[in-house]
Amino acid sequence: MMTDLIATNRNTAIVGMGATGLSAARFLSSIGKSFVFADSRAEPPGLAEVRAQYPEVPLMLGSFSEDLLLGFDRVLVSPGVSLKEPALIAARERGVKLIGDIELFLEHATAPVILITGSNGKSTVTTLLGEMAEASGLSVGVGGNLGTPMLDLLDNRHQLYVIELSSFQLELVTDIRGAIAGLLNISPDHMDRYAGLQQYHAAKHRIFLGASRVINNRQDPLTNPLLSTSVKQCSFGLNRPDLGNFGLIEDGGNQWLAFGLQPLMLVSDVAIKGMHNLSNALAALALGESAGLDMSAMLATLKTYKGLPHRCEHVATIDNVMYIDDSKGTNVGATIAALNGFGDSTRANLILIAGGQGKEQDFTPLKKPLKQFVKLAAVFGEDASKIAAALESTIDIEQFDSLENAVSRAHASAESGDIVLLSPACASFDMFAGFEERGRCFQRAVMAVVA
Repeated sequence: MMTDLIATNRNTAIVGMGATGLSAARFLSSIGKSFVFADSRAEPPGLAEVRAQYPEVPLMLGSFSEDLLLGFDRVLVSPGVSLKEPALIAARERGVKLIGDIELFLEHATAPVILITGSNGKSTVTTLLGEMAEASGLSVGVGGNLGTPMLDLLDNRHQLYVIELSSFQLELVTDIRGAIAGLLNISPDHMDRYAGLQQYHAAKHRIFLGASRVINNRQDPLTNPLLSTSVKQCSFGLNRPDLGNFGLIEDGGNQWLAFGLQPLMLVSDVAIKGMHNLSNALAALALGESAGLDMSAMLATLKTYKGLPHRCEHVATIDNVMYIDDSKGTNVGATIAALNGFGDSTRANLILIAGGQGKEQDFTPLKKPLKQFVKLAAVFGEDASKIAAALESTIDIEQFDSLENAVSRAHASAESGDIVLLSPACASFDMFAGFEERGRCFQRAVMAVVA
């Protein structure tokens, strides 16, 4: 089979038939480059689309043999495929170049590029910055790990690209070709894929390789770049900024977003709520300023941008109890950010709904914000018992067999002024097709309890 494939002179193998793989096929086809598809699944989700659109393209389906990829010049690896796959290890050892879609994208992008990563907040910052760029009058392509695959965004009419990157997409990056790079924060995530935090940290920091300017979170030491002083750097944080950086200051008895000592905008005028979202707003300003976006347009956007669906989204306020959908909070760090963002320092005002697939995470870092802000945790899903065991004796914790029953209990327990917060700290695939479906289920359950 390999002899036949080599004879076709198709020198690129696309490994993975998901959204990234399909976008790579569309792009390579558009520039006249040949390729083959490989997927370890016998019937991957994109199979019908591939057969319909690329009937002449060879397909290698099912379990990989170690020598499967040795006849290719390069292999484009989808982010969902682990680099520990023996066929990829063997190919690399034999000099086959492994790349991700980001490398192809940067080779062909003709406009400036902003790359954004972090454990939490990257989707919010990416979409917010995209809207700021549009408000500044630019044609902008926004996507990557969020929404549209980056290769589908390539268009010579665009004047800027704003791209979200996951740690998986960064694993093969060696040079970001002068892009502006932003690292928002680092907390443990995907520990089912990485040997530990150090390996995950190393993947995230690849975003700085070859950057023209870097933006980091000065309150998170794990984001500090180890770079030459010749690379321009800007930081953001929820504290007082030094000259040339972004943060918060007190002026005239009010709290302001600020650039150095210059007040920019009252915190109370920012449309997205929660302290974690102020951090996201400051990150977007730092990235936008580095790219030369119009400051007045960026500040105007902050007054109207309401955030992403299922990311700290306000669902309803019923009997003075607010219901918040943070289904996109799929790791412990995201849930901690939401708890700190909505918690009341004077009393326990939150009822947390959490659970799902824990991805081998350590849930004990939740103890501190739970003890400070949460009166009840309602847990559900595959790893509900693991969460309950990790947080035992911290606060009242109850386990439920469904999200709907957890919502019913939260509603019954809530008092005026409380907030019911769905922030699962887990992936959703044990019970749902994705975090979007989980969020929609939560919203339906909220409306049902008062029907």
